[in-house]
Amino acid sequence: MRAIDKHLALCHTCGKLSRVSSGHTLLCPRCHNPVHLRDPFALSRAWAFTISALVAFIPANFYPIMTVVQIDKTIPSTIMAGVIDLAKNDMLPIAIVVFIASVAVPVFKLVGIIFLLLTVQRAKPINASQATRMYRFIDLIGRWSMLDLFVIAILVTLVSFGKLANIEANIGATAFGAVVVLTLLAAESFDPRLIWDLQDKHKND
Repeated sequence: MRAIDKHLALCHTCGKLSRVSSGHTLLCPRCHNPVHLRDPFALSRAWAFTISALVAFIPANFYPIMTVVQIDKTIPSTIMAGVIDLAKNDMLPIAIVVFIASVAVPVFKLVGIIFLLLTVQRAKPINASQATRMYRFIDLIGRWSMLDLFVIAILVTLVSFGKLANIEANIGATAFGAVVVLTLLAAESFDPRLIWDLQDKHKND
């Protein structure tokens, strides 16, 4: 038995449980904000954040994420260039960690969120248990994508020797931070209850 079957909805502002007629919008008796059985803007909001993350993903990977400034030369570095340099300098385990956190995880999150959005929007048959586990995994790994930004922030803070050597964060780091935040917001905006609604709909059909 689900709350939607009893026409019960939780106010997203104050948390009060209210009874709502199907297809109608009710104002919360406590805070007077609209109460819905399902957030009518959940999919459009999740799509907006996902598409924005896809746009930011391009400069995040093609523009330098940081620049090493030395006395006689300046070395800009993208995410993939950094991974390759780490591997060439016999730091393969660190290269693998950076690759997973900076490339594999954002790509997996974007592909997973798009898959869930398309499945729910087109009302396609889906294994609800597996889809819910995938959504929880996407939600869980999101914060670990910040690893690259933490490394850059530490390097910029520690490596500062005036004219001798310096490390500067570049536009790629800003774009990468935007990708991480936008994918987190996309995952938060998606309502996983829509997956179970879809399964019940196919059962009733």
